[in-house]
Amino acid sequence: MPAHDQSRAGWRTSSHSSTNGGQCIEVAALPGRIGVRDSKNPEGARLVFGLAEWRVFMRRIRSGELGC
Repeated sequence: MPAHDQSRAGWRTSSHSSTNGGQCIEVAALPGRIGVRDSKNPEGARLVFGLAEWRVFMRRIRSGELGC
């Protein structure tokens, strides 16, 4: 699957989605990247992170550094 073709990606909902009052994100493993989209608007804008960027992002969220 080309990096720009996300139509066959296996999107999954965040494990924290049920506690956010409908404000959910979905993530998908793409070739060498991680995609993120709004579950309420799956055809809308998407963010794509490189694997190293994703690891830093997740580490900062887990540490509470980003206030999430």
